[in-house]
Amino acid sequence: MQTLISTADSRGILTLSMNRPHVSNAFDPDLIRDLTKALEEADKNHDVRLVVLTGEGRYFSAGADLHWMKSLINASQQDNENDALMLARLMRNLNYLSKPTIARINGAAFGGGLGLIAACDITIADDNARFGLTESRLGLAPAVISPYVYRRVGEANARRYFLSGERFGCRQAMAVGLIQQCVATRELDSAVENVIIELLKGGPLAVACCKQLVFTVAGHDRESQRRMDTHTAELIARLRVSPEGQEGLTAFLEKRRPGWVRD
Repeated sequence: MQTLISTADSRGILTLSMNRPHVSNAFDPDLIRDLTKALEEADKNHDVRLVVLTGEGRYFSAGADLHWMKSLINASQQDNENDALMLARLMRNLNYLSKPTIARINGAAFGGGLGLIAACDITIADDNARFGLTESRLGLAPAVISPYVYRRVGEANARRYFLSGERFGCRQAMAVGLIQQCVATRELDSAVENVIIELLKGGPLAVACCKQLVFTVAGHDRESQRRMDTHTAELIARLRVSPEGQEGLTAFLEKRRPGWVRD
């Protein structure tokens, strides 16, 4: 099955819809590769004015695919690091895309799915959506996505949600800065369209310069992020092969509590 549905309209609106609804649009290497390729092509395509990222079905993205996670249990630390760098490249391309990006959040987003949202410019969610950085409950950390989430929610909220792994709703996501707008399900498409109309009023070059200006003022760019990605990929790889990471992943796949949780 095609992992990504890509459609463009006459205005230059490119919609990328993750198409793995049977697994809640969870990542696997194919989806990561297809999304990365689509974003790189969009960056070079002068006909593309902006990108809308969404998911098919009832989920935006549940994060990592179970079968993919299972394969990583027995992978070496180097293989895990290479795997993490692949996801890091996707996040970097999305965050620093020269075109505006809108996350159309049609359902829950966990782990890496939440990272995709944090890497978009504009975030609009169904008010029934749920969110969570649940990696700590697997003996892991939200390493690769951490720079993007941190910039969205700030240190205080990162210190809570990175550590606790708790889930929270759309209103709380808006309160901490992850989501900019929560709307009823029936209003999601019109809310996205309203923002598209506003974005198209700006000159394409000016809009691109405004986006780059934000990064310059904030003091980061693709190259500094690439260096950070090396560190975060090494961290998650080390955690995955550690005894705690192995126990956490195994417990999750076996649908039981990890050994560190006491009744």
